[in-house]
Amino acid sequence: MALPGQDLPEAYFATRYEVLRRPLGRPPGSERLTDEHEALHVWVAVEGQIVAVGRAHLLLGDGAAADHAGLGAATIPAFEPLRGPNDAPLRPAVQIRQMGVLSSFQGRGYGALVLDHLERNASAHFHATTGWLQAREAAIGFYERCGWGVVGAWYDIEGVGRHRSMMKTFTPSS
Repeated sequence: MALPGQDLPEAYFATRYEVLRRPLGRPPGSERLTDEHEALHVWVAVEGQIVAVGRAHLLLGDGAAADHAGLGAATIPAFEPLRGPNDAPLRPAVQIRQMGVLSSFQGRGYGALVLDHLERNASAHFHATTGWLQAREAAIGFYERCGWGVVGAWYDIEGVGRHRSMMKTFTPSS
């Protein structure tokens, strides 16, 4: 795990690229976001190979952002419940992004392990009470099994595909 401001291994980004960007035909570098230094990062290594990754950052706004740091990035939409004056009970909030497990290691619990660590550490580090994410269509069942609920209608992220926003209330850390 890396806290905000800590260095990340290049293998972490390589795994993010292999899982999330290469299948979309995106160039290397598109797996990086502009706020990497402000996020918590979690990964699982098996025999020295990083096989699962994820990150969480504090949401100061409504979550609308660029899909990646490079040119031509699609815009990911806002989380509607975080817009407006009535969002105080949902804050502090974090967004989970860039979750992925190498295909040959899927189904072994590594994704759930990364997500659990992100949730617990986001609660402890950022004092987050809620988590938010945009799940690709194929990942919705995984997140539901991990206690996340769907919020809002389907939408497309250009060049990535159909998504649903999801939310989870965190248990306060002890």
